[in-house]
Amino acid sequence: MTKDTSPAALERIREAALRYDLGRMDMKRLTVVYFTYPAVLVYLALSAATIWGAVATGAGAQPIRTLAAFVAAQVLYPVVWYCLHRWVLHGRWLYRMKWSATLWKRIHYDHHQQPNRMDVLFGSLTNTLPTISLATVPVGYLIGGWSAAFTALATGLLMTCFYEFCHCIQHLNYIPKNKWLARIKVLHMAHHFHNENGNYGIITFWPDKLLGTEYGPKERPRSPTVFNLGYDGEEAERYPWVAELSGDTPRR
Repeated sequence: MTKDTSPAALERIREAALRYDLGRMDMKRLTVVYFTYPAVLVYLALSAATIWGAVATGAGAQPIRTLAAFVAAQVLYPVVWYCLHRWVLHGRWLYRMKWSATLWKRIHYDHHQQPNRMDVLFGSLTNTLPTISLATVPVGYLIGGWSAAFTALATGLLMTCFYEFCHCIQHLNYIPKNKWLARIKVLHMAHHFHNENGNYGIITFWPDKLLGTEYGPKERPRSPTVFNLGYDGEEAERYPWVAELSGDTPRR
């Protein structure tokens, strides 16, 4: 697969970069762009559909199980995200296989290379929707059948919307006045610009605290691989597929 470097393709890339550059946005602009972003519209539409599915399959008739599914999804979500972020997205095995190099580039490498681009901040729906479903539907079904499964899935979808909005704020050229938002922004910015080997949460950092990976910016040395995630020039020579797709050498 070769990268399209035609003038028209480069112009489309430039326009997308400018439109979705969080470094150029304020909160008002972010809110407009976020709630008109195609992936967010899909998440919200599916949330409405799954809430309707939960009601239609009897969620109201079993309120305790419905509540249990809602809580279970909220507990599982940060655990699943932590595991994926730490051992999959920051693992060095996806780029070492040709068939998965494109996936790794799309879902995380591009985000660390260009952290302020909103269009690479979001994962693609073909990856996120199956992941959200696998993380919520089985546990919901075990708790209370299909109504609880729909409840858990709706919870996961709405949490994704909230996570990603906060994630955008973390990369926005904006200092939050809210103390909680300010704290999670500091932790996430440390992950992106200081040392990527920690602070794997987005808005929930209790798995980091539990497993000893939460840190403040002055508590760890700066990582030389914070932008390229270990995919440096030497690795690119051995496993060239991501570099070929990027059309450039890995950023330091």
